[in-house]
Amino acid sequence: MATSVSFLTSSFASLSFTSNLTPKSQTLPIARAKPLSLTRPSTVKPLVITATAATAPVEAAETADLEKFVKSRLPGGFAAQTVIGTGRRKCAIARVVLQEGTGKFIINYRDAKEYLQGNPLWLQYVKTPLATLGYETNYDVFVKAHGGGLSGQAQAISLGVARALLKVSASHRAPLKQEGLLTRDSRVVERKKPGLKKARKAPQFSKR
Repeated sequence: MATSVSFLTSSFASLSFTSNLTPKSQTLPIARAKPLSLTRPSTVKPLVITATAATAPVEAAETADLEKFVKSRLPGGFAAQTVIGTGRRKCAIARVVLQEGTGKFIINYRDAKEYLQGNPLWLQYVKTPLATLGYETNYDVFVKAHGGGLSGQAQAISLGVARALLKVSASHRAPLKQEGLLTRDSRVVERKKPGLKKARKAPQFSKR
């Protein structure tokens, strides 16, 4: 047994392991990225500049034309006219003049749709009295409104148009009154009370 172990150890010692592998350096090809240009391109869009510069003179010209048109149709101003009605709502006051025409509606020297921002509800308010009697294209309406917001002004104009239509003919009272267009809406914002947050809102109760 001892001879076999010594024989094995001598045979292992005589073996020599040689490696034919030669280490190769693996290099990956890296492409160089293009240098970033930090300079901001100096390109100006001429269309934007021309559009913004052109809108202001056009709007001013349209307003000036409407103002000349209203002054030519209303010599002496609003107070000198005969068919006139005054409407009020909240803090808004509207003075309305009716003249025979083609259905133009001008508020503060601007078209009604433009002045009321295209809001369908407000436009319906101002045109309801004329639509009730079927006079949408029979009269031109000229309005001078101030105070409050656009919603209050629209309702004030509606009352003013209805009152002006009464001066055209007394027979208009029955259909306008049936639709509730001759009633002055007296509701206003309730005043704030001392010790409260608003008109009725109280501060939060704290038990401790």
